[in-house]
Amino acid sequence: MIEVAELIKTRWSPRAFDDITIPEEEVMALFEAARRAPSSMNEQPWKYYYALKEDVSQFNRFINCLNPGNRVWAKNASVLILSTAAKKFNYNGRLNKYALHDTGAANLQICLQANDMGYQAHQMGGFDQEKTLEEFGIDSNDYEPVTFIAIGKPGDASTLPEHLRKTEGKPGQRKDIYDIVKRLK
Repeated sequence: MIEVAELIKTRWSPRAFDDITIPEEEVMALFEAARRAPSSMNEQPWKYYYALKEDVSQFNRFINCLNPGNRVWAKNASVLILSTAAKKFNYNGRLNKYALHDTGAANLQICLQANDMGYQAHQMGGFDQEKTLEEFGIDSNDYEPVTFIAIGKPGDASTLPEHLRKTEGKPGQRKDIYDIVKRLK
């Protein structure tokens, strides 16, 4: 079998993060990776909001939208990002049923770029949708919050609550390839 790229094999979603600062130009490289993601009709329906940990009041806006289980560890990330997807195509105003898929592709490019730069990213679906819309002034007729993403250097698992320590740094279980693929003949 052909080997999968190292960048893909080494991507993981840590919860323990080191206390480091990520330079602004490196954060912009993450968004440049997202900008280059494929999308239906080249619509690029994603829109991102972000805060660096050192911008405490802005960073806390992100933390306060997360579910308590994510807050406990995401507060240690260097950067927090909110990804959103435009609900309608720009060119005709019709529903873009591919927007979530396309934003997911852009989010993965952020995760892979982070890995290539020596960081890791952890996407979170555990957040308060209504609070997020209100906190960031997002019109729910136009955009849908998709995920929050925590980015930083993986840190010491001992900083995590006991229930999270057990799995930190261990590869997630993956289904067998033949459980997810079916060749039609």
